[in-house]
Amino acid sequence: MCSRFPEISLAKRRLSTSIVLLQIPKRARSHFPPARRRCLLQQWMANDPLKQRRTFSATALRSRADVGDVFDPREQDRESDEVDVCIVGGGPAGLSAAIRLKQLANEAGKDDLRVLLLEKAGEIGAHILSGNVIEPSAINELLPNWNDPENPSRFENATPATKDKMRFLTKNSAIPIPAPPQMNNHGNYIISLNQFCKWLGERAEEVGVEVYPGFAASEVLYNKLDGSVKGVATNDLGISRSGKPKASFERGMEFHARVTLFAEGCHGSLTKQVIKRFDLRRDSQPQTYGLGLKEVWEVQPENFRKGEVVHTMGYPLPSSTYGGGWLYHFGENLVSLGLVVGLDYSNPWLSPYGEFQKMKHHPIYKSVLQGGKCLSYGARALNEGGFQSIPKCAFPGGALIGDTAGFLNVPKIKGTHTAMRSGMLAAQAAFTALTASPTDVDNGTVFLFDYEDALRKSTIWSELKEVRNMRPSFHSPLGLYGGIMYSGLEAYLFRGRTPWTLKHKEGGDHAATKLASECPKIEYPKPDNEISFDILTSVSRTGTNHEEDQPVHLQVDDWEEHKNDQYPKYKGIENRFCPAGVYEYVEDGSKEYGVKFQINAQNCIHCKTCDIKVPAQDINWQTPQGGEGPKYFMT
Repeated sequence: MCSRFPEISLAKRRLSTSIVLLQIPKRARSHFPPARRRCLLQQWMANDPLKQRRTFSATALRSRADVGDVFDPREQDRESDEVDVCIVGGGPAGLSAAIRLKQLANEAGKDDLRVLLLEKAGEIGAHILSGNVIEPSAINELLPNWNDPENPSRFENATPATKDKMRFLTKNSAIPIPAPPQMNNHGNYIISLNQFCKWLGERAEEVGVEVYPGFAASEVLYNKLDGSVKGVATNDLGISRSGKPKASFERGMEFHARVTLFAEGCHGSLTKQVIKRFDLRRDSQPQTYGLGLKEVWEVQPENFRKGEVVHTMGYPLPSSTYGGGWLYHFGENLVSLGLVVGLDYSNPWLSPYGEFQKMKHHPIYKSVLQGGKCLSYGARALNEGGFQSIPKCAFPGGALIGDTAGFLNVPKIKGTHTAMRSGMLAAQAAFTALTASPTDVDNGTVFLFDYEDALRKSTIWSELKEVRNMRPSFHSPLGLYGGIMYSGLEAYLFRGRTPWTLKHKEGGDHAATKLASECPKIEYPKPDNEISFDILTSVSRTGTNHEEDQPVHLQVDDWEEHKNDQYPKYKGIENRFCPAGVYEYVEDGSKEYGVKFQINAQNCIHCKTCDIKVPAQDINWQTPQGGEGPKYFMT
């Protein structure tokens, strides 16, 4: 692609690419076609010693810092770029919004409408993880020929679901139970969402979306006059662990947009700030979460049943803990399996990772995995609040779309179609607002009223409202069994028509945690390295990588103070809720309580469980340098 611009190639041989970019006026760059802008970025990447996909340097005079310099990086000017719509996040929602926007613009002859998508992963799909059985309603509308054999660009890795099973597990048995109608997967497809998002990214570029992976949006920008969202800024590179600039320092870049769509997924770091600033939860209940852990295996042909979808409840989780497992047969001799654990569990001795490894030894799972090979592992938090927890989704200058707003249908165990549809609805509203006559736009600030209205009229709203009472019903004194009974009534009899709406637990998931002294200690069996594995072996399968000499993106103001407050109460809960071995309490006789608190940020797989579950709520998950984190495969 870059060979089309020989002047850039020649300049690359003569100068560093960062200087080349600075010699091109910003106004001229803004009129480059997307291919050329990508070419410039790729050229810079080739010369960037940090190997990060970053854009234009901060200033011509001081884009690189001298070793030993003392200055505040925030005092340095940032380069900026003007776009029409900036989308933060390259998951199903963000990509669907981007594609739909450009479809509308191209159909209207407005192909100069700039739609830019930023993704913190080094490539589209690398941070994506889900079960995933996709309901195709949204993708059928967005790209009708997505699965057509006659389409040379079709998505080739969709396995039709052929058979549903629902089982209640005891330690050694699997009891058949009726699956609710919402879990009927006839007409659905088993996919790798990781692969699906890569494919969507290619389709987005085909219609003219500027897709920039490796760009970690770390700051929300606001207009000084009216406080509306102005866009986002990417984080700085070349900051040492101590917070001082290194010789490789590069200032981040600002992306200014008339509309900014946040599609960060569950518990987004920027979404948290926007929700707080505009009080978007004023009319909704707090969000509640689950942690999903997943592996992909290649199994023996005799154990493979293509298209079979199995869901389980019960063992190994205690009856007081919400959750369940799955086993999906897809592709050729591949199975996706995993466990979701509600993060409102009370016993701090419980380890979701330990429960997952224990689950795999149950006969229903072990009979499939025996003799197979584990190919990949990953984990991520997911929103479980449903209808009650949907915040206001539009605000001055932008909107929340997808799982960052909480559109997962928990009883259905599906959220991809709702995430995609929300992105499409936001795209329609944004396009309408951006192409309105000047007299229809108030002071240039865009507010997507149409998006809020469209959500309430959409299948997203009706679908989530119908099942709104199922998840909170598990909070009754009967726990798991009471929830199953009530959910059965909702699924077969009430169908969401009840005049009441049950509430989630007060205070959030972290507040449900009891003291370690009040709960039975749980001992987990040692892994056998055939069916179950230690946590570091699993993390090695995620492809996770972070540069060590950078500020710890898991922010705790005072590690020692955190340890002194939390360890006596919860005896190391951080080490148990984290599915990647990030947090440790290491024996140290010189420290109070005989341990020191340690954060191994390089292991972080960006699941954000720590930000959600830590009882003190003093861990803030922030984006590390762009392009870092897991590099998931088939997840």
